[in-house]
Parts: sequence; C-alpha cells; structure tokens
Amino acid sequence: MLKLPVYLDYNATTPCDPRVLEVMIPYFTAHFGNAASRQHSFGWSAEEAVDVAREQVAALIKADKTEIIFTSGATESVNLAIKGVFETYGSKGNHIITTETEHKAVLDTCKHLEKQGAAVTYLPVNADGLVDLQTLEAAITEKTILIAVMYANNETGVINPIREIGAIAKKQDVIFMTDATQAVGKIPVDVQQDNIDLLALSAHKLYGPKGVGALYVRRKQPRVKLTAQLDGGGHERGMRSGTLNVPGIVGLGKACELSGAEMAEESNRVSALRDKLEKALLALEETHTNGSITHRLPHVCNISFKYADANGLMMGFNRRIAVSSGSACTSASPEPSYVLKAMGLSDDLAHSSLRFAVGRFTTEEEIDYTIRVVTETVHTLRELSSLNS
Repeated sequence: MLKLPVYLDYNATTPCDPRVLEVMIPYFTAHFGNAASRQHSFGWSAEEAVDVAREQVAALIKADKTEIIFTSGATESVNLAIKGVFETYGSKGNHIITTETEHKAVLDTCKHLEKQGAAVTYLPVNADGLVDLQTLEAAITEKTILIAVMYANNETGVINPIREIGAIAKKQDVIFMTDATQAVGKIPVDVQQDNIDLLALSAHKLYGPKGVGALYVRRKQPRVKLTAQLDGGGHERGMRSGTLNVPGIVGLGKACELSGAEMAEESNRVSALRDKLEKALLALEETHTNGSITHRLPHVCNISFKYADANGLMMGFNRRIAVSSGSACTSASPEPSYVLKAMGLSDDLAHSSLRFAVGRFTTEEEIDYTIRVVTETVHTLRELSSLNS
C-alpha cells in the first residue's frame, strides 16, 4: 500500500537504514564508554568500535584507516580542510581555486578566508555544470595552495572530472580537496586513483545518522598537514579535538560497509527508477533536464518545468510528494538556485526547476504516483498561468 508523502529528496538527507540503527543502539547503553578512556574496558570497547568504523570508512574510499578523521559532518570536514590548509601552507601562498557551483560549506568558507587575505578564484562551469580542465589549469599560479572542487553536485547530480583534476593538482604540486558528500556510497570513489588529498563526507547522505562525518587526510605522497580548528585534548591525530560520537561513528562505519557491498545493485535499481520518472516528466511540453545526463549520479535528476513555478508546484503537490527546488541549506531563500544560474539558466527557468532524488527505499509504485501527481500539477499551473497572462 502506498504511504504518503512520497519521499524523493534523498540528496537532502536519507533515512537511517535499520541495519545501521541496530548496530548503533548498544553504544548508547551497554557500551557507553569514552573512546579516549584508556584505563578500563568501557573505554577499550568504545575505542575498538571506533577503530572498526575507521576501517569501514577507509575501505569505501580506498584509503588507509589512519587517514580518516571523524567530525560532526561534511560541513565541519570542509571547514577543517580549507581553513586548515590555508593556515598551514600560508608561507607557500594564499591562492585557492574552487568553482561557482560548490556547496555553501565551501563557498562560505572561502568567503570567510578572503577577509583574512586569501585570494580565491571561482571557476565558471559550462551549460552541463562541468568545470573546464584547461581553465582550471590556467588558473594555477605559484601562490596556489589548494584546489577545491566537489565530486558531484548536490542540486544536479553532475559528476566533475575528479581524476583529471587530481592529476593536474599532483603535476602542479597543489593540494586537491573534494567535497564528496553526494558521491560517497553512491558511486565508486578511489582517493588513490583520483589523486585526492582531502575528502569530506557525511553519514546522513548514505543512510547513516545525522551529526557525524569524516575527513580523509592523505598521509603519503604528499603528507598533508592541517591546522586544527578545534583545540582541546588533541583527539584525531591532533586535528579535531572533542569526545568522539561513538554511536554515530559506529553508524557511519556500518553505513559505509553496506553502501560498498550493495552499491552496484542499488545503483542499477535507483537509476532505472530515476530514468522512468525522468522520461515520463520530459514527455511534458517545455521541460528539460538541467546538467549533464552522461556525467551524473545514478539517482538524481533536476528538471525545469517552463511556465510552472517550483514553489507553486510544491504547494500543488499538497504534501503528497517531498522534493526540493534547490539545496537543503538554501531552500528558504527566495533567490533562484545559484547553481542553475551559474549553468546559464534564466531566473524564470531556475525558479521552475525541481530536484528529484530517489533512494534505497523508493518503490516503483511511488514513482508511478509521482509521475501522475507532477503531471497533473504542471498542467493545472500552466492553465492558471495562461488564464492570468
């Protein structure tokens, strides 16, 4: 039986997988120790659980477990990475290269550092949402200390040419950081093959709990050093002090393990559902997909419905379907999506765009229902628009 509302906003957050919750629960009750308490069995038990989770996270991105730093989420990981590099490598230079379509965690951090003397280049993207490699390489100067380009965009699902960017960064001896929040657990990510030096991820985007994430920090070729942004206790190799969120970390580890084991099968299933939804909605007049359709995540599509305002559409869904008109962090803003604007969309088209993100628990029945409701609502809004024009 269909249960409403239908949730198609898996890029904003994902429900915690019951298998993840199951392994977390004992660490709230029976195994409640502090992982830094090394004088008794309660602390040892917690430390052992954290160590297992570190291995699980590392395995998913092909890293070594000693390169995983636990944080409160991707936003903290991004802040630690960018600010940490800026403070540590200030004697080499002050130049950071990023893109106009990054998540606000990256953009706002860069804006903050500009006030402290950073020189930041914000690269444009093409109509497909992809960064141009020649433009990126041409932007590198002798003062460049960091390139920060997201793995996959949260609004469009577009996947950047990360391996090629990593190769450019390595050749130019520049640290490469990627916000891989939307990519990890959805597509294969290999920090070694991609020459990634810093990588941010978050548990709640891959069916783990909220409030926990990780930062991959390369230890060899090159060994990346970061200035801590939180002081007190010297936890996590001195990079991130604070009592570890053991239940959350255990959940993140399990979520990574499950994603790695089930990725191929899940990718095929969700891409089939996404494609069915997209094909049906593109059959409507004056609709089109935003962003590359060949370089994107398997579960996401961003569609513009001309002559139908996105907020009007979502009101028309009447709480029957949960989707987004932008990223979750900026959904309260009346401004059109800066990501879509950077790709060349007009204000009107950007205002008429919706992001659909299917996931692990999406059913075909829910997709059929969504197609019906969206189609009816688009027709209704367009009829009203023509009457008022």
